[in-house]
Amino acid sequence: MILILRLFLPTGFDGVEIHGAHGYLIDQFLKDQVNDRTDEYGGSLEKRCRFALEITEAITTEVGAHRVGMRLSPFANFMECGDSNPKALGLYMAEALNKFELLYCHVVEPRMITVDEKSDCPHCLVPMRKALSLLLGGTTGKTVTKLWLKLNRADLVAYGRHFLANPDLPKRFEINAPLNK
Repeated sequence: MILILRLFLPTGFDGVEIHGAHGYLIDQFLKDQVNDRTDEYGGSLEKRCRFALEITEAITTEVGAHRVGMRLSPFANFMECGDSNPKALGLYMAEALNKFELLYCHVVEPRMITVDEKSDCPHCLVPMRKALSLLLGGTTGKTVTKLWLKLNRADLVAYGRHFLANPDLPKRFEINAPLNK
């Protein structure tokens, strides 16, 4: 991974987002419903978070924390990758990541349980927001974005899927046009 960073960052990329969400490898270490390890990377919350924090340390050492963000989905159970206490997991990771002084932490609420099943969690990000210096949240609409920012639930809001289907997303929000799926 460090070799990839050395190749891309000097060629104009601004930074790196470590993907620790949605059932991928880092998320599998974080979540107690899939991490059944008995070594220094399994069992307690601290041990399960160790892998993610070691990756974060290696990347921030290489490229600088000001160029690194991390994506987490502690509340999601996507691909059967869930946790018995997602609030504790999210808060622990927020506090641990804040020590690295990352550029941001991109936290996804449990919008997606499965590809077709969505879920809302209106207050899950609040404790993490209080622990982090900059929280980026993913959401689904202009009204929700304004509410999140007004209630101080996030500093920034991301629109990944919506921008893919609607390259003119800001204009659509401005004129209240319907969004493509």
